Amino acid sequence: MSDQIKITLPDGAVREYPKGTTALDVAKSISEGLARKVLAADVNGQVWDATRPIHDDVALKLLTWDDTSGKSTFWHSSAHLMAEAIESLFPGVKFWVGPPVDNGFYYDVDLGDRSISEDDLRKLEVKMAELAKKNSAYIRKAIPKAEAVQYFTEKGDEYKLDLLQGLEDGEITFYTQGEFTDLCRGPHLPNTGFIKAIKLTNIAGAYWKGDEKNKQLTRIYGVTFPSAKQLDEYLQMLEEAKKRDHRKLGKELGIFTMDDDVGPGLPLWMPNGTVIIEELEKLAKETEQDAGYKRVVTPHIAKESMYLTSGHLPYYQDSMYPPMELEGVKYYLKSMNCPHHHKIFAAEQHSYKDLPLRLAEYGTCYRYEQSGELFGLMRVRCLHMNDAHIYCTREQFAQEFKAVNDMYLKYFKIFGIEKYVMRLSLHDPAKLGQKYINEPELWLETEAMVRNVMTEAGIPFVEVPDEGAFYGPKIDVQIWSTIGREFTLATNQVDFAQGRRFKLSFTNQANEAETPLIIHRAPLGTHERFIGFLLEHYAGKFPAWLSPVQVKILPISDKFMDYAKDVLLKLKKWDIRAEIDDRNEKIGKKIRDTELMKVPYMLVVGEKEASEGKISIRRQGKGDLGAKNVDEFLQELVAEVKDRRAD
Repeated sequence: MSDQIKITLPDGAVREYPKGTTALDVAKSISEGLARKVLAADVNGQVWDATRPIHDDVALKLLTWDDTSGKSTFWHSSAHLMAEAIESLFPGVKFWVGPPVDNGFYYDVDLGDRSISEDDLRKLEVKMAELAKKNSAYIRKAIPKAEAVQYFTEKGDEYKLDLLQGLEDGEITFYTQGEFTDLCRGPHLPNTGFIKAIKLTNIAGAYWKGDEKNKQLTRIYGVTFPSAKQLDEYLQMLEEAKKRDHRKLGKELGIFTMDDDVGPGLPLWMPNGTVIIEELEKLAKETEQDAGYKRVVTPHIAKESMYLTSGHLPYYQDSMYPPMELEGVKYYLKSMNCPHHHKIFAAEQHSYKDLPLRLAEYGTCYRYEQSGELFGLMRVRCLHMNDAHIYCTREQFAQEFKAVNDMYLKYFKIFGIEKYVMRLSLHDPAKLGQKYINEPELWLETEAMVRNVMTEAGIPFVEVPDEGAFYGPKIDVQIWSTIGREFTLATNQVDFAQGRRFKLSFTNQANEAETPLIIHRAPLGTHERFIGFLLEHYAGKFPAWLSPVQVKILPISDKFMDYAKDVLLKLKKWDIRAEIDDRNEKIGKKIRDTELMKVPYMLVVGEKEASEGKISIRRQGKGDLGAKNVDEFLQELVAEVKDRRAD
């Protein structure tokens, strides 16, 4: 047998190396600079330690900080480094789990009768930095499960023993760095020296296994980076994010409110927020009308039988409100618009000439999110969804699916969204019949159809297993705000199941009954989440077309109120949302207050403006733009609003 193995790199190049070569060895053979950046490796689709020996032919991708899995490995290793520091400062501490999360990592620990303070976090940071400089290797060791049980029995660690009980008999992996050993699947960094910048961010309580009946552990959050500069940039982003928090801005700008008597997760839209909603709906309706959609309206409740047919009760019941029973019949609040739309399709006979049929609705849905998961507008129990369902033939599918993605791209341009990722969310074959409808062949077929559309359209996407809808694969859209915060926006889903469940059909060209494919899409997501995103994206400074108040007229004194009213009347005739600040305040205060309310345009009117029939214009964030006559300003503003310009 050959003592060489073949390594296939992402560009298709194939190189031969001795058996036992590591990903780090491969990186060094390419360049020392690359080797210094490699954090882990993707080996045949699995993430490995960069120092783990490879004994067979494989496809290899070297993972750096720029890769999600590389970053996850970095933060997972940092959690172990933090655990070593905690064990050093708090002898006898016990550990539950310490995973990476979207922005850093945490570890749940049992400190006994001790507590941890903010001062302790700073001490832990110093200790972590000291340990990181030792360049201790993360050493992987595979041992029999019985040996792992013996190790943690001798330590008296009931938490790790509980974890071991849930693992199958056989090989268990431990990782050791410095003086710390943990039960862990890995992967990890080559050594602690990669961790250059450390910030422990928060302390919280967390029930063991998430069960409030169990003991409350201490959860310590942190974040680390390969350089101090990256940490500084991250902390600056956090400070900016605080200023842009949609909950804070929503209150200050009169966008929405929450009230205990109404209920958690049920936002009340104020007049300013309602203006934004109406402008978004106007945009969606214009766009969808141009694309051949037909609008429908459906009830907020439906009988149990419909949700049994759709599959929502078997697969989605935990997220639905409990039923109401009237005259012996159970009714549920609508959690999804799709079953109602299917009933509208079924109400009339269709031929292939009628397809594609695109039914759109800004439908109100209700979902019982857990109380601990509610978060401002981002996670609510009442949501207004930019929903539509496209009923099409298989031959029409590619064109229709691509058209939805093109709609996303159009919206991204309008709202100044420059960074986004399309995620192809797939099923998990092991969960068919549980989380997913048990149709393995249709899953593979429709996943391939979506993959082909995205590839042929040249739209970049990543594949994510076990994230599909219960009835088919989907594209989930992740977007980033101007300060680099990630949000989940919308979805574009394929449905191969509900057409048959609802006995939907059309007459094809052979005069035979055929079941349509269904595309579920919501390019603007929900009002709640999208407006929450926009508040943070724009820092509350909405573009003129979307701003609740587009123009504020500021008379220098009451003497010029009549002229201010004349200007207001002209603006109103062109449907400009304008108001007069008629308070008995100095002009400087009026300007400052209007700036705080983030109104795009301020029109200052005094003696000179009134006598010349002009207005002095100030632009939010840009200051004085000089004087113009009202008609000239109106012409420019109307064009700006009509074009929905981002600035």
